[in-house]
Amino acid sequence: MSFKKSHSDLLKAYRTTRYTQRMSDEAILLFLESLDCPRSLAVWLLYRNGEHSQLVDLGCRPEWFNTHSGFADAYAATSFLSKADFLDLPVSKKDAALAKFWEFEELCGTTNNRFRNLSLDPLYSGPNVHLLNAMVRKIDTLLTPMTSEEFAGNAGWGPGVSTLIKGEEVSAFNKFREERGITRDLYSLVAPWFREAYPHLMKTATEEEIPPDAFFTYEIGNQVVTVPKNSKTDRVIAIEPGWNIWFQKSLGSSLRRRLRREGIDLNSQERNQQLAWDASIDDSLATVDFSSASDSISRELVRVLISDSNWFTLLDSCRSKVGVLGSKPFRWNKFSAMGNGFTFELESMIFYAAAFAVCEYLHLDTRKISVFGDDVILPSDAYTLYSSFSEFLGFKINPKKSFVNSPFRESCGGHYYDGIDCKPIYLKSRITNVESLYKLANSVRRYAHRRDFNRGCDARHLRCWSYLVGRIPKSLRFRIPEGFGDGGLISSFDEACPGLARDGRYAYPRSAGRGFEGFRFPMIVYVGKRRSSDHRAMLITRLWQPSVDEAHGNNYTLRGSVRVKLTLDVLTPRWYDLGPWQ
Repeated sequence: MSFKKSHSDLLKAYRTTRYTQRMSDEAILLFLESLDCPRSLAVWLLYRNGEHSQLVDLGCRPEWFNTHSGFADAYAATSFLSKADFLDLPVSKKDAALAKFWEFEELCGTTNNRFRNLSLDPLYSGPNVHLLNAMVRKIDTLLTPMTSEEFAGNAGWGPGVSTLIKGEEVSAFNKFREERGITRDLYSLVAPWFREAYPHLMKTATEEEIPPDAFFTYEIGNQVVTVPKNSKTDRVIAIEPGWNIWFQKSLGSSLRRRLRREGIDLNSQERNQQLAWDASIDDSLATVDFSSASDSISRELVRVLISDSNWFTLLDSCRSKVGVLGSKPFRWNKFSAMGNGFTFELESMIFYAAAFAVCEYLHLDTRKISVFGDDVILPSDAYTLYSSFSEFLGFKINPKKSFVNSPFRESCGGHYYDGIDCKPIYLKSRITNVESLYKLANSVRRYAHRRDFNRGCDARHLRCWSYLVGRIPKSLRFRIPEGFGDGGLISSFDEACPGLARDGRYAYPRSAGRGFEGFRFPMIVYVGKRRSSDHRAMLITRLWQPSVDEAHGNNYTLRGSVRVKLTLDVLTPRWYDLGPWQ
């Protein structure tokens, strides 16, 4: 590729290119036309005529279809706008989210009452008695003792905001420098040894003349807010005090390691996806999904399940017991919410222990159990008992996303019908700039590749893809391989025709220098702004995480506000061949 425009001209074109609503409408029409099925026609008519409430309520069940092709097209059409944030709905997404939030808070209250007086509850009978005791034993075996060094040494910041540190300047550096938020329960736990465990932090406070008793700012609890989820509703999360997050992450990491010893790897979704593919062929396994799983973990359930008093004390001290919605505080019925640093691991452990107890009770193979958050896979013969036992524990199975008696399975982003990949694509926001065009064009290309069984690309979608590419300025039609994000248009090797890295003729900018192997290609990426500081928080940040990414040789930057940058990457000769349009 020959570059006739300067670096600054390309960036200016990238920043200034904007698109109107008509562009999004034409892209929606072209994609639905390429599917060419009754459902795609219905979706377009509902969208064009403003019947968006009916649009988001459309369902697509695998038992309605006899072939994978018919299901895949209808499923793709139904899903395409299901997460769009530009649909006109009569109910506020925030109001819908809060209504569901309070519904599950009431459910947790009911569950708390049940587990406070188990012997009086009519559901505490039959298999539920045996299964609950088996769960307690399994969790007790799983939760091996935690040392003080493990608790203090494995802590860390999450990537998001806290109750005191917000905005674009969220980074580990700023948190080490300014974070003070903590709940009183956690302070009572860590105050006796915090100074000895983190001497550099306390030395910083001494240098800045911060009195030891003023290092922490006491927070009543977490702050309840909503974030985007899909077209129908937002998602409710809780923003935790900073030092609570710090120690919650330690507990989450410890739970992760202990689950991995059981074969449950929460660092990878591959096993769930592989088992979902297997189950779609032989129907031996069921994929289970829960409704608002992280909002359904009641306080008393956790108290009953975790018999180790040390573990329960750590979990209970690090969580926020009070939430604040707007300016009104309330006491949580749930044990932890989404936003807590160990909620994901805690729910994974609970669902795994429940599945293990059910399979053991039914004498089924426990090695077929796999859990990733609220995505559970277990033998199909265990599904009925697992569903009823989960209701006893206070959870709700989501029947729309749970599959046991059909040729379709879905788990952790894997969608399979009779062993064939049917994963849909989503248009979440209107097309407004080049970046959104890259993303949609690449999504269409990947979908076309899957629909042609990964041999080539389904030619039905060529017109839609060509339309999207044609609306990108020619100077910004960067061809990149799969695996580098959406900073350009993913392509096959023959389409990209990259220059050899060792040649250097295509090096752009010239400061990129000459390489020794592989190929060079341009792409758009976002990079963090670099900052320098002699503050002790910088030293602590560097000590807490490696300053160099050894796998790629890149220096870490303190992530804050971002800027657009044109970069040139080197790729060894391993292009993911998308194949021709067929």
